[in-house]
Amino acid sequence: MNYKTNIIIEKDDYGFYAYCPGLPGCQSQGDTLDELMANIKEAIELYLETLDGEERTAYLSKEILTTSLEVAVA
Repeated sequence: MNYKTNIIIEKDDYGFYAYCPGLPGCQSQGDTLDELMANIKEAIELYLETLDGEERTAYLSKEILTTSLEVAVA
């Protein structure tokens, strides 16, 4: 069965880092964006395999919204 989940991606001087806010502790990294996407996909699949059906439903039914916000700094 296929599922969708949110991921947050950060880039720094060392490469890329991603985590799933809906799946506590599920994270990965990669030198390139392509490598990161393959790694985080594998991490999510392995994480979901450890959950029973009710846990999967509970974790994946969370609605997570992301946006950007402009703030002023004095």
